[in-house]
Amino acid sequence: MCSATLLIADDDRLVLATLAEGLRRAGHRVLEASDGEEAIRIACEQKPDLVILDMRMPTKSGLDVALWLRSHTDTPFMFLSAYGDASMVTEAVQAGALGYLVKPLDVQQILPTVDAALLRGKELCALLREEAQLSAALRLGRQTSTAVGILMARHHLSEQAAFERLRAEARSQRRKLSEVAAELVNSAESSISGAG
Repeated sequence: MCSATLLIADDDRLVLATLAEGLRRAGHRVLEASDGEEAIRIACEQKPDLVILDMRMPTKSGLDVALWLRSHTDTPFMFLSAYGDASMVTEAVQAGALGYLVKPLDVQQILPTVDAALLRGKELCALLREEAQLSAALRLGRQTSTAVGILMARHHLSEQAAFERLRAEARSQRRKLSEVAAELVNSAESSISGAG
């Protein structure tokens, strides 16, 4: 696995130091936080590839940090805890964790889990970017379809003729088709709301 930037958040200094040192020896850049608030601050500033969170920490728990990360960033995370009970694992999974490690930890044994979480995190980020691009394309496609419909109704044109008219207008203005379509739709919506 390639070197990655990892953020470890644990209030147990011994666990934090041991895990950080082991992951550094494995070739990773490691950032350390001793509580949840510090973890959030570092995650915002440094944008790590993966955050490893202790479930129970002062100020903000690992679960609090995970929920914050999920709603404000696309940074993947996993948990570590001295407790392996089913309810905590369920909470971790529901929060979107890519893994759950139980202390005490042997760094050599957890490296494959960390590497797998890093790969999965990259895949998830790529999927989120693709989803955003598809949503934008669908939105633009809907506006173009609506604009074509407006031209069909206004000028009694076929769908193809209305599309060609919209495209010709975009070319003559040297603008993107989606921009001209959006302008036409907004203009039609304004005239409807102005009439009402």
